[in-house]
Amino acid sequence: MAPLRSAPPRVLCLGEALVDRLGPPGGDPASDGPCDDRLGGAPANVACALARLGTPSAFLGRLGGDAIGAGFRQLFAERGVNTAALQLDPRRPSRIVLVRRDASGERQFGGFAGADLAAVRAGEGFADQALAAGELAAALGPLLAAARWLLVGTIPLASPAAAAALQLACRQAAAAGVPLALDVNWRPTFWDPAADPAAGPGPAERAAMEPLLLQAALIKCAREEAEWLFGSGDPAVASAALPQRPAVLVSDGAAPLRWWLGGAAGELPAFRVPVVDTTGAGDALTAGLLHGLVAEPRLLAPGSADMASAAGRDGAVRELMRVASACGALVCQGAGAIDPQPTAAQVAAFLAAH
Repeated sequence: MAPLRSAPPRVLCLGEALVDRLGPPGGDPASDGPCDDRLGGAPANVACALARLGTPSAFLGRLGGDAIGAGFRQLFAERGVNTAALQLDPRRPSRIVLVRRDASGERQFGGFAGADLAAVRAGEGFADQALAAGELAAALGPLLAAARWLLVGTIPLASPAAAAALQLACRQAAAAGVPLALDVNWRPTFWDPAADPAAGPGPAERAAMEPLLLQAALIKCAREEAEWLFGSGDPAVASAALPQRPAVLVSDGAAPLRWWLGGAAGELPAFRVPVVDTTGAGDALTAGLLHGLVAEPRLLAPGSADMASAAGRDGAVRELMRVASACGALVCQGAGAIDPQPTAAQVAAFLAAH
């Protein structure tokens, strides 16, 4: 088998790479210390987690030419993540997100910082907001030739340039026959820094998300996101609300993971583990899911009418969800989204012990 770093990427992860500034439990990262800076951003997290699991991945995004950008380039090189579509911005800084944590490790995103905020104050924004469609189009064609999935989130939609680049990538993926995986990842702070971090999307934000929802073959969302967008936390209801009837995965913290996949519903109790930090747990879960679907794409197809085949398929889907859930549980036990990400062997050992 070819080394991971030389293998063509199977999953393309488009969006933000940033630093999560984790405040002390119960404290404010804007004013209280000590803080813990960790590389993150949902698409970057998924790309790194996939590579750690053994599925070749690529990151498509834009970083500043600063220490954060250099840190990500080193990380991607160490993990073997393809960076053919990584853009570097000479003016705008990489973004730092302020993350509050409560005593149980649950987090809330609110506010931004940067190594050099001059460009931000001048109205140019952060590097991830300036993802350039033209540069992306030139790099994307060869990557799509071997890709099995394009993974996107909704955060790029909050910035006009990044939204245009995201929309272009979705069009190119559709033309190439590469299915879209959508991690809703609703973060109101990115749309309006003064927004309530617990607020749901308004009509304008829903309208911006609609084309992604209508194209997605797979949607991963938190329970509250499903309720905001589809009026129900039931993944079967969410799938039925869209004409293409996508697979839908609904996570809910310590509550059971629920899914509608291949025309069948299921749920899995969450693993009980000591939680240090929940940042990136959902991204690890998404990576575990895509890792399994790259290897077994048949699991997305409707189940067989034959009872024995259907039972075997349902068992395979449940095992896929156990792997995905284990990836999230293992990340919860360490600080930050990327450092605790497990290898396939570590996932297997965790499942054997549970």
